[in-house]
Amino acid sequence: MVSFVTDLRIQHHLPDETATMALGGQLIDEILGRYGRSSLVFLRGELGAGKTTLVRGMLKHLGYTGVVKSPTYTLLEPYNIDGQELFHFDLYRVHDPQELEFVGIDEIIDTAGIKLFEWPERAAGWLPEPTVDVKLEVAGESRVAHVQYG
Repeated sequence: MVSFVTDLRIQHHLPDETATMALGGQLIDEILGRYGRSSLVFLRGELGAGKTTLVRGMLKHLGYTGVVKSPTYTLLEPYNIDGQELFHFDLYRVHDPQELEFVGIDEIIDTAGIKLFEWPERAAGWLPEPTVDVKLEVAGESRVAHVQYG
């Protein structure tokens, strides 16, 4: 994995899934170091760009040993790892942001924990500004991650 700093945004070249998982570990360390136990993270990118793989890397780095799946149909997968709350949202199937009321989005946003949102643009107007914004792009067989801290 190669990293470059450009215009307050850190760019990472990710040649494979292992590098994406490793970036997830680095990201969660950076998030906890900068923001403590609570932050809002947007994960952007087309289908197959590696958003869930990045989340899997975060969770594994924290010691989670279970299966990490995309919450495409459930909208939310909550995790508690040694007292650290993480909420993994996948908004791909959200057609109306009001659907988020059914999963208690307001309460979750207002509580401590790291909130990870795949497809945050589907909840435009409902979510506050992120503390971390990650955009993953497909580049042939590899990926490029652009990470911006708020």
